[in-house]
Amino acid sequence: MKVIVGLGNIGKEYERTRHNVGFMVLDKIAETYDFESFRPEEKFETETSQGKIGGEKIILVKPQTFMNASGRAVQKILNFYKLGTENLIVIHDDLDIALGDYRVAFARNSAGHKGVQSIIDSLSSKDFKRIRIGIKLADRKIPTEKYVLGNFTKEESATIEKIIDVLPETIEKELI
Repeated sequence: MKVIVGLGNIGKEYERTRHNVGFMVLDKIAETYDFESFRPEEKFETETSQGKIGGEKIILVKPQTFMNASGRAVQKILNFYKLGTENLIVIHDDLDIALGDYRVAFARNSAGHKGVQSIIDSLSSKDFKRIRIGIKLADRKIPTEKYVLGNFTKEESATIEKIIDVLPETIEKELI
């Protein structure tokens, strides 16, 4: 069994923001592989969906704790299912990667991403796989927090949708 966590913030106002690209990828995975609908799991502070990819049972997880406390929800779900970090994949936005690119990483520091740092702190480990999706800051005059919590422009949306469309297959080939 694998747990795939998409990082994002809860609430309608954040749905299409750059910081919610992890949630967007989970929605695409669920659609591509015909997973069940996401449902609230209060005991984990998440929304989850279950299904299979390549014969492997997968739990998709959207923490409902806000980004900076994501680790709490991830720890709860891994503990409940008695899974180690080798069964964890985290998908998140990354300001150091160009829009339209992504990178697969393992056992890396958070590079300042507070959601990832929360997971590392909660699990006392950075030994998990990550898919880092580029949202590189185009205009350095915009404060980082305002930028990541801002909506994608029309042009950015078209670019990010292309990446989101290929990630389910990439995850199946490279990570499952």
